[in-house]
Amino acid sequence: MAKTIQVWFDFASTYSYPAALRATQLATANHISLHWRPFMLGVILKQQGWNDSPFNLYPPKGRYMWRDMERLCAAQGIPFHKPTQFPRNGLLAGRIACLKQTAPWITAFIQAVCRANFVHDQDIADTTVIGEILHQLNVDSEGVIAHALSEESKQKFRDQTGQAVELGIFGSPTFMIGDEMFWGGDRLAEAIDFAMRRYP
Repeated sequence: MAKTIQVWFDFASTYSYPAALRATQLATANHISLHWRPFMLGVILKQQGWNDSPFNLYPPKGRYMWRDMERLCAAQGIPFHKPTQFPRNGLLAGRIACLKQTAPWITAFIQAVCRANFVHDQDIADTTVIGEILHQLNVDSEGVIAHALSEESKQKFRDQTGQAVELGIFGSPTFMIGDEMFWGGDRLAEAIDFAMRRYP
């Protein structure tokens, strides 16, 4: 059986940024395939009674998270710049990633959007920003964005978020190997190890 890890993530999630870069490296080194599964974390947070990121609702937690991100990215050699807006609206990028989950350019797209948000402080809800990322990947940006804005694409993203709810996912990133859940970027190595043992 093929070694596969489902990576459930939201583009607005801070810890999804370093995980998106590191997961690819570790998965490739261990011959594991990644299945990117974007979802709307905000929907799940609202079900938990939160109308904003807990990092905004609880300032001491937010201050810790930003410092933790600085340390984490520095330790991994990943560039990081605290965005002037948090969380940013990742719906457009999420719909594209949901729509094109198996496209050969999807990993590069996801990583580029993460860098746009957490390195270059760009508005990832802006079609110009997303269009430029797609253009740099030699993708038909106008066609992909138009499709992502369609009702079909919106419904597909809602359905995928519903799948996350059914799986019991409550945060981003979450790594799933079968029905085994690993929550948080700091559990990536454990998820890789589990996948290696499960699929020898």
